[in-house]
Amino acid sequence: MRPEENCLQRKIGAFVRLSEPERLFLDKLQTSRLRVERGQEIVHEGQAGQVAYILQAGWACSFKLLPDGGRQIIAFPVPGDLIGLRSILLRTSDHSFSALTDVIVTRIEAAELRKMFAEFPYLGTAILWLTSRDEAMLVEHLVSIGRRSALARTAHFLLELYDRLRLVGLTKGNEYECPLNQYQIGDTLGLSTIHVNRMLRQLRTRKLATFRNRQVVLHDIDALQALASYTIVDGEPLLPEIERSQATLAGG
Repeated sequence: MRPEENCLQRKIGAFVRLSEPERLFLDKLQTSRLRVERGQEIVHEGQAGQVAYILQAGWACSFKLLPDGGRQIIAFPVPGDLIGLRSILLRTSDHSFSALTDVIVTRIEAAELRKMFAEFPYLGTAILWLTSRDEAMLVEHLVSIGRRSALARTAHFLLELYDRLRLVGLTKGNEYECPLNQYQIGDTLGLSTIHVNRMLRQLRTRKLATFRNRQVVLHDIDALQALASYTIVDGEPLLPEIERSQATLAGG
């Protein structure tokens, strides 16, 4: 099994220990997979249907389009991330998701999530905690656009991608593959393409990071963290003490 085929389990397993029945349920939840070609929408803004997805392989993009045609990229889901989870809780999706590369996703119906919370509440709570962790990163993204310098927000963005990919085993040392172009990074950070190019060149000149040929190399992580005022969103999740039945604990 390739690393990207088990990324959600890797992500959860980095913080909590699941029982064997919980792992089996999570495996079963991800058995039906759908391939989506690059550029196709996975979820569009305003879509109804109460469906979410688990990204199994490839990169996606979440964004909002403005009436004048402008686009604000919100985040780049990577393998192991849940896509459109709020669509199950709300009547419609409040933003869009598209495939940035060819991707593989697992479709999750609302009934399957209800079953998970009813039969495996600890697993359900763990997934909600991971979702909250991802939301905390979006808060940092908002701070970057509003208050950080262009250089600091670029450094913060590269560090964030590194930590997210490292969590699911998709880094090699201080390097990772990144399919993004400077236009997409600019739409994320609120910078022009020319400005993004200048910031990446500054990071390279200062021997902090290099982004070339779809490959990011972080030369000095400590210095990058200091530059970006970067704090890793980590630590033990504060999950409630949920009683597990003997059946749930069997084999755990």
